[in-house]
Amino acid sequence: MRLVVQRVRRASVEVAGEVVGSIGPGMLILLCVLEGDGEREVLRLAEKVARFRFFHDERGRMDRSALDEGLEVLLVSQFTLAADGRKGRRPSFDRAAAPAVAEPLVERFREHLEALGLTVASGRFGAEMEVALVNHGPVTFVLEEPPQAP
Repeated sequence: MRLVVQRVRRASVEVAGEVVGSIGPGMLILLCVLEGDGEREVLRLAEKVARFRFFHDERGRMDRSALDEGLEVLLVSQFTLAADGRKGRRPSFDRAAAPAVAEPLVERFREHLEALGLTVASGRFGAEMEVALVNHGPVTFVLEEPPQAP
């Protein structure tokens, strides 16, 4: 499982001209489910990102998490994060999980973030989306939880 997390002042996602998810200050998460991912990866990475300390404390240090600050999350599935561009000029998406596998895991990721206490808005799985954001910092991280052997 791979994700890009950005600290944002605000973010929104539209499908066919309709806003389907919108947040104020918080984090935008672009999430990719990889082949072999399952419940363990979902739980570990959701827990990690919810508690990931990249928001400023009173001293201006990145020492607070979205949970600490009571901030919102915009979660958008993005299979293109699985791209492998090492060969040729066209990326391969062979590492991306099939939609039938990925969609319930994206939903489970959202549910786990909510169970931890975060308010989560989301895009629409499989739809062509337009994502707008104001990146605060800019602050952007790539996090990955490799599939674990059973």
